[in-house]
Amino acid sequence: MIAAQSPHFDVEVITANNNVDLLIEQARKFRPNVVVISNESHYKKLKDALADLPVKVYAGENALCSVLEMDSIDMVVAALVGYSGLKPVVKALEAGKPIALANKEALVVAGEMITGLAREKGVNIYPIDSEHSAIFQCLVGEFHNPVEKVILTASGGPFRGMKKKELEKVTRAQALKHPNWSMGAKVTIDSATLMNKGLEVIEARWLFGLEPAQVEVVIHPQSIVHSLVQFQDGSIKAQLGLPDMRLPIQFALSYPQRLKTDFERLDFTKYPSLTFEKPDMETFRNLALAFEALGRGGNMPCVLNAANEVAVELFLEDRIGFLEMPDLVERCLAGMAYIGKPVFEDYVNTDREARIKAREMVKR
Repeated sequence: MIAAQSPHFDVEVITANNNVDLLIEQARKFRPNVVVISNESHYKKLKDALADLPVKVYAGENALCSVLEMDSIDMVVAALVGYSGLKPVVKALEAGKPIALANKEALVVAGEMITGLAREKGVNIYPIDSEHSAIFQCLVGEFHNPVEKVILTASGGPFRGMKKKELEKVTRAQALKHPNWSMGAKVTIDSATLMNKGLEVIEARWLFGLEPAQVEVVIHPQSIVHSLVQFQDGSIKAQLGLPDMRLPIQFALSYPQRLKTDFERLDFTKYPSLTFEKPDMETFRNLALAFEALGRGGNMPCVLNAANEVAVELFLEDRIGFLEMPDLVERCLAGMAYIGKPVFEDYVNTDREARIKAREMVKR
């Protein structure tokens, strides 16, 4: 997307955690001022591969957080996976940088703190998730009109319509086959369990200043309607498009402009039927657990996220079954101490302790 819109954007910094080969490829293509690899074990390979370029090479989380303060950066795209994105997002906001946010977990873990910091610094958070981008696009020109509710759509994942008995034998390979989207392993598993939608519910609550009861989820298998907003007069606005993450990424970076693209256009004749149904939260309990954690507030969404990250990791390692993932999350939510008004250190401690507890539960 950046390559296609090169007259509008310059890449100043590129970062990665472990994917050093892709980082090298992108650094050679875009010639940024700085590259940072979070995993310091890859530093030498990165440094050697870019030795012929005038590119500064750094490694480690502290380096990543430090470069976010560079005056030459106008916007930060936060796309780290999971809890690892929290500290960089906080540091970017503290430096007064607007955020294009793909790392939903930062808002899941510490939504009140993150949004409060953005208000304090007077900077915006632009959503990249397709559902939240859709809501944002529906709200453009409507910011003065009260929202009655938002409706997040979900494809339902590869196991839509199945019951618990059918899910008992689900394999890693089956869970990684998403019907509509191409995503990383962690997000794909979250989509299969509906935890991804649960995390998005929590994200929407903070991004748009809503009460938990104002966020609804519907299953929409075609993934054409990306989300909807209902206003107090009963009118509903929806944003539609083909499943293509380039559009929400570009909208976040170019807002309020809509830059011309050559993306494939939606042909309604190819989608004569758009269907919607209620999510099965009894079978796919992760969505219900996310609503529960959001309702309890405090550090409970942080517990939810940490326990889920461990559960997904263990499932991908074939150490627990598909239906054991929500069981593990539920037990962690029940077993962790509640903190009503957490500060940053509380989130750090909660995340660490929840991960330890989750792993200990599996060992027993």
